[in-house]
Amino acid sequence: MPEWKRVRLGEVLTRSRDLIELQPDETYRQITVRYWHNGVVQRETKLGANIGTSRQHVARAGQFIISSIDARHGASGLVPVELNDAIVTNDFWLFDLDTSRLDPLWLDQYAATTGFVDACTAASEGSTRRVRLQPDLFASIEIPLPPLPEQRRIVARVKGLLGKVEEARRLRAEVQTEQRELLQAIAYRSDLSDEEKLKAGWRHMSLAEVLRPDAQREVVRADGSYPNFGIYSFGRGLFVKPNISGLDTSAQALYKVSAGQFIYSRLFAFEGSYGVVGPEFDGYYVSNEYPTFTINADVAIVEFLSAYFARPRLWPTLAMGSKGLGDRRQRIQPEQILGHELLVPPMQLQHELKTAYKAVQAMTSTSTISGEHANALPSAILAQAFAGAL
Repeated sequence: MPEWKRVRLGEVLTRSRDLIELQPDETYRQITVRYWHNGVVQRETKLGANIGTSRQHVARAGQFIISSIDARHGASGLVPVELNDAIVTNDFWLFDLDTSRLDPLWLDQYAATTGFVDACTAASEGSTRRVRLQPDLFASIEIPLPPLPEQRRIVARVKGLLGKVEEARRLRAEVQTEQRELLQAIAYRSDLSDEEKLKAGWRHMSLAEVLRPDAQREVVRADGSYPNFGIYSFGRGLFVKPNISGLDTSAQALYKVSAGQFIYSRLFAFEGSYGVVGPEFDGYYVSNEYPTFTINADVAIVEFLSAYFARPRLWPTLAMGSKGLGDRRQRIQPEQILGHELLVPPMQLQHELKTAYKAVQAMTSTSTISGEHANALPSAILAQAFAGAL
């Protein structure tokens, strides 16, 4: 490992305090910073009259920005050119860089490392809900600082390696999309007319004949901890979320789910937030925003419903008549789901779909392992870069 000099951030960063008075009739772009170094992006555009404070800071392209509240969650990055002159609140700190010593992309890549996030966490103080980055502690964080030519060489090397990782992710996503489309093709058999399907034993029925509402309500205990999950949009299944603390939640009741139940998100069903509870989520809990149903095993199996609800063209049909504040606040109610009519294939075809589903799951399992390795690679690459191994 090379003997790189280490410097305090306060030596190479200067806090920018470019404040402006907001004009009520002018429109302003507001910035937010995503967790885990996932981008500095526009949050929304507002009239000055609709912004809660009369003075805000102006961001300049190329400045380093960090959330004083969410620095411990990796909320930092460089202000992109397209957000030059956008505004931020006092909760977001802006810094000019000493570019005679520090390449902006070197700092940006270092800010994505676990070591930097851990240092920001250590430099944050306060109560559970008001933990904030402390200016003096942040300024004292040390970063490795090789000569500028070496910084630029390593930045280019890391960029190239991360580009290859991203390409591998893209190809993996394409394969998974093709696998889902194959299962949907079997579930829908769009190559057959409705008349041909009925002659082949398909049955015309409503989802009320396939699904029965089945909510297992439990009162929340203050001393309870409830395993929780969410549902990815676009038919991508379920994912684990942090446990719900009975002490911290405002919910008076939660709903326990069982393996094999059909479940969806009222709020995000319009973009494919449907799924079936797998055995790994048996006994987990959700809020009342996630209606659950028992599947009528006499007419349908899990694999058919999973493939049926994964089809994007279905989602707007189910969303028709939903109520909410705009497209992204539509709540799709159980009666809309249960009132949907469909053609259900005979059990023989559903079991053929099950066989195909298992084959796809086996391939997906292998792909998931590769995906986990791919997801770990960026951190490994950054670790090697800042250890001087690239």
